[in-house]
Amino acid sequence: MTIRASSRRLVVVVAGAFAIAFGLATIASGGTALFGGAAARAAVGDAVGFVLWFNFLAGFAYVATGAGLLMRRAAAARLAALIAGATLLVFAAFGIHVLLGGAYEMRTVAAMILRSLAWVAIAAVARFGAGDAQA
Repeated sequence: MTIRASSRRLVVVVAGAFAIAFGLATIASGGTALFGGAAARAAVGDAVGFVLWFNFLAGFAYVATGAGLLMRRAAAARLAALIAGATLLVFAAFGIHVLLGGAYEMRTVAAMILRSLAWVAIAAVARFGAGDAQA
């Protein structure tokens, strides 16, 4: 194993662990917002429903993708790219919602920027590390 190959694997492992942690946090926060009591729903303010549901459901895909990256599965790179693309599409739809005068929270803007950047980066890392991946 060369230094380059071991470095590449380390970066993929870190990305996989991050994806799992990010997914679990997303599921927990989204679940609380969607299924928590009245106080939890009030705390989210003007959350945009389709963004909230997408992020909650995507959290499960985050965990699966992270596990796939840790197991060096080639499909994980494709799933990461799919998540990145879907996140960007939902972000665009959110932008249209805002432009049409829909209510929203500024933290949703920040969260979608973070999610978009994170998944574009994870997809790039997964693609970078795909040379060692198992089918």
